[in-house]
Amino acid sequence: MPLVRNPILPGFNADPSIVRVGSDYYIATSTFEWYPGVQIHHSTDLANWELVTRPLNRKAQLDMRGDPDSCGVWAPCLSHDGERFWLVYTDVKRKDGSFKDTPNYIVSAPTIEGPWSDPVYVNSSGFDPSLFHDEDGKKWFVNMLQDHRSRPRSFAGIVLQEFDPSAGKLVGPRKNIFQGTELDLVEGPHLYKRNGWYYLLTAEGGTAYHHGCTLARARDIWGPYEVHPEKHILTSKDAPFAALQRAGHGDIVETPEGKPYLVHLTGRPTTQERRCVLGRETAIQEAFWKDDWLYVKNGPVPSLQVEVPGVRDDSRYWAEQRYTFENGLHKDFQWLRTPETERIFATRKDGKLTLFGREAIGSWFEQALVARRQTHFSYDAETVVDFSPTDERQFAGLAAYYCRYNFFYLTVTAHADGQRELLLLTSEKSWPDGNLNKPLAEPVQIPNEGKVRLALSIRGRELRFFYALEGEGKGKELKRIGPVYDASILSDECGGHQAHGSFTGAFVGMACSDVNGTALPATFDYFIYRPAQHHTDRYDV
Repeated sequence: MPLVRNPILPGFNADPSIVRVGSDYYIATSTFEWYPGVQIHHSTDLANWELVTRPLNRKAQLDMRGDPDSCGVWAPCLSHDGERFWLVYTDVKRKDGSFKDTPNYIVSAPTIEGPWSDPVYVNSSGFDPSLFHDEDGKKWFVNMLQDHRSRPRSFAGIVLQEFDPSAGKLVGPRKNIFQGTELDLVEGPHLYKRNGWYYLLTAEGGTAYHHGCTLARARDIWGPYEVHPEKHILTSKDAPFAALQRAGHGDIVETPEGKPYLVHLTGRPTTQERRCVLGRETAIQEAFWKDDWLYVKNGPVPSLQVEVPGVRDDSRYWAEQRYTFENGLHKDFQWLRTPETERIFATRKDGKLTLFGREAIGSWFEQALVARRQTHFSYDAETVVDFSPTDERQFAGLAAYYCRYNFFYLTVTAHADGQRELLLLTSEKSWPDGNLNKPLAEPVQIPNEGKVRLALSIRGRELRFFYALEGEGKGKELKRIGPVYDASILSDECGGHQAHGSFTGAFVGMACSDVNGTALPATFDYFIYRPAQHHTDRYDV
């Protein structure tokens, strides 16, 4: 079979849940605070994947205003019972400290495109919920159990309870069926049945560099569960030089011919600090059954290249993407937290995008930031903005963004006297205060009227900004502004105050703020994302 190079879903695509329906494969991944919720990709050959839907796309299903960074939608589980698709997800409202607020919901749909139902609330006892459809028609709900006392562990085990879809609630007894191994932090449960065995696949070790997939089995769904002879069927924790790190949180699928595969999250660190700018990505591994146990081929360390049925076409991945907005917002783009899109952006028939200035960049409630994932280690991005600020509290432009504590933002703004200027607003690992870097880079005065072309170039960890005024030409005539920044801080490893505290990935896009509260609009003509395959320079750097 052909070889595919991991990851199969590059860029921020974490916590994969996979299901096969006939000859179609679907992977659901976490979206955290980015809206709409849950990305679902489709494939027929395990090599080529296309984003087909984000099902949590209305207020009744998901409203994340106020959710902190790296909260929101965690670890969805996508399944099919022979008639309908089922999607289980958590909308995390708090993750830091001893307490975690983790309401869990279920939605369903007759097809992957929908219509997806309003959510059924299930419980809040922990996160990473999963739904298993047994052969006798019963549905079983599992999630990790959170214990704020840490007696003896805060991740207290995996709990099982029957779900009654007619009643829309959990019924019957609840039991803690698996407490994990000494690796600790047991989460991400998925149940399966094969040859009379129930299998429980979990994630352990936290989602950083000690992550792993742990497999256990039992003859009865209630247990007791015995642990796999190798304990962790997939992990990079003992292989610090493996190309794929942070490997864990997986799910199992079989081809129509019965060949098993494991999809899992992974990270590709760069720099000596081992920073994963592209976030937690989705990879795939060949597997096989032996003595009714699943093993990863050449495991437990994940392989960079894997045999799959299909041959991947990478042409679109490396192609320049030029976005205009006459047909709405392209599916590559997302925004933050709010279901009320009309308050933050509007697409126009002339192909332009209008953002309405709301709260400052980094707000956990309502900010106008429309962005796409960074999916390459090196790329260029550019846009043209038309914006007429009157003071320093109104600013719009081009942003490379991870979270409220980590971003680089080239803005068109104005000084107190009304003079328009270009000003770089940057925040580099500023947790917990969220302050801008001081002193700010020297501003550049520009005319009070006219469009401005804004661009950035990332080459590995080096980030540079550029600009040109209306009528000044294109390409090499862009002018540098500001210093060379360290783009590697747009990573999980720098996004918070702890190694396990940040879970998303770098984005790049257009933003507009008006902290005067007057919703001053900014209009963007287009947006370009241009991969740089060989670290060559597009702009004059």
